[in-house]
Amino acid sequence: MSANCIFCKIAAGDIPSKKVYEDEDFVAFHDINPAAPVHLLLIPRRHVISMQDITAEDAGWLGRMMALAPRLAAENGCTPGPDGGFRIMINSGVEGGQEVPHLHFHIIGGQRPWKGRMAPTA
Repeated sequence: MSANCIFCKIAAGDIPSKKVYEDEDFVAFHDINPAAPVHLLLIPRRHVISMQDITAEDAGWLGRMMALAPRLAAENGCTPGPDGGFRIMINSGVEGGQEVPHLHFHIIGGQRPWKGRMAPTA
């Protein structure tokens, strides 16, 4: 945990958030400025700055984090299956658009009323 990291403080419960999931390794909560009807942030409790800091030794917990994303998406309003779906976005570093220096997945989805639904293909 980093003393000055807002996401570490959220994970520790020192800053309030709308948490939707937590276990010993990860915390997920609603983004305070959502870009879609479903917009969650999934973070590791351990302080990892960005994807640029990931090594082969991180494969286990990072794989568990990735596997958790579809479940969180479905439990929070994203329609599963080929007619539904969600996006996972990871910004890495300043030039990659990362604003908080703590690795996090944006899980984004839900109905997009400004877009028409795709017609099923044969």
